[in-house]
Amino acid sequence: MMSGNDVWETVRDYPKVTDIGWGTKIPGYGKLHNWTKRSIFWDLPYWKDNLLRHNLDVMHIEKNFFDNVFNTVMNVAGKTKDNEKARNDLANLCVRGDLEMQPLPNGKWAKPKAKYSFTSEEAKLVCQWIKELKMPDGYASNLSRCADVTKGKMKGMKSHDCHIFMECLLPIAFRSLPTEIWKPLTELSCFFKDLCCNTLKLEDLVRMEQNIPIIICKLERIFPPGFFDSMEHIPIHLPNEAILGGPVQYRWMYPFER
Repeated sequence: MMSGNDVWETVRDYPKVTDIGWGTKIPGYGKLHNWTKRSIFWDLPYWKDNLLRHNLDVMHIEKNFFDNVFNTVMNVAGKTKDNEKARNDLANLCVRGDLEMQPLPNGKWAKPKAKYSFTSEEAKLVCQWIKELKMPDGYASNLSRCADVTKGKMKGMKSHDCHIFMECLLPIAFRSLPTEIWKPLTELSCFFKDLCCNTLKLEDLVRMEQNIPIIICKLERIFPPGFFDSMEHIPIHLPNEAILGGPVQYRWMYPFER
């Protein structure tokens, strides 16, 4: 990982966007470097010595990660990451023949059922469970309003709803999945739950920083490559940010958006 001085030595001679305008690329972009400009924050004399220059918002990261996991496991049409394009990537990027698109006699292609996704009936059972779920007063919003039992999906979930589901309900809702799939998802749930504690211990954060890459690697063995984008990578940096910046309650967006 580059230090602040290393980054400063790299970008100090690059122009700011106010100097070159929007859309103008610095010579060597894409070959020698990937910098598009020098941020105006580098004009601050202390910026290169600032250990936490850009704070990652745990609220939106957790929500986006949850949406990807939940919609993929529940096999929500139009929102699942396990679509036809993702399955086509398997033939080029992975050796997982059981998940590759299969040709049909009529010339069309079929998408085999994956172990990590529910059938329509299983998804409806999860929604029915959420519909009947009772939470302590003031602990969470009325999640039953989000459950659409007839279609087997959730709708209208707010960031805090995703927060509660990811950290408390996900291991229970997905318990019917095979153990080799359920366990990494539970570890992911525990990671966010530990990260969002009011009190954080340094030794716990060091352990979490060591464990989260392993959890992501386990998920890579489960879901197709199309499931993973920058949002699935960002949690790797969250424990280190907590070490530098303290508990996430002082840095996330809930106080400003709720």
